[in-house]
Amino acid sequence: MKAMILAAGKGERLRPLTLHTPKPLVRVGDKPLIEYHLDALVAAGITDIVINHAWLGEQIVAHLGDGQRFGARIQYSAEGEPLETGGGIFRALPLLGEEPFLLVNGDIWTDYDVGRVRLAEGDLAHLVLVDNPAHHPAGDFALRQGRIVDAGEGRLTYSGISVLHPDLFAGCAPGAFKLAPLLRAAMATGRVGGELLRGRWVDVGTHERLAEVDALLASASS
Repeated sequence: MKAMILAAGKGERLRPLTLHTPKPLVRVGDKPLIEYHLDALVAAGITDIVINHAWLGEQIVAHLGDGQRFGARIQYSAEGEPLETGGGIFRALPLLGEEPFLLVNGDIWTDYDVGRVRLAEGDLAHLVLVDNPAHHPAGDFALRQGRIVDAGEGRLTYSGISVLHPDLFAGCAPGAFKLAPLLRAAMATGRVGGELLRGRWVDVGTHERLAEVDALLASASS
């Protein structure tokens, strides 16, 4: 299985850190955030990785190179203009191939074992959800006996980890568009599975949550 790390965001809530450093290269603990994803993917046996980039993307390419020092093979999908999540993935599909691929948001931190997530036969997506964090109490989708639905009580939050089938993007055209409407359309036909993440997870979108990850890492190493 190949993997894609989403790394094209500006990280505006992490300014001034991200004025001159792309968010994936912001240091968490003793290394840039994106390196935690690379290490986790390689440990899971996923070494063929695509990374999209836009804001200060040349720094990401210069820092990570071809991925050899991480034990990976990295290819890049450069975005000259904002493409949103769906548009960014669609542009990268020629690099990802025709098989299901793992998708990881570059601005999260987790100790979840990405090697365990799989796409069920016939599904277009498998989403990993988390209990709703304080900054997103309403959640996104509901989990019902291993299936994801866009209705009902008990909504959970999308973690930013999923497995997607390229067929999810059938009929799409190049340009900027969101991923969520495609997922909801697939949910309506019963083709989205899911699970609840067991472990630690932080959406590293603010200075406060960046400090939270630093504290978690410090406590783990003490």
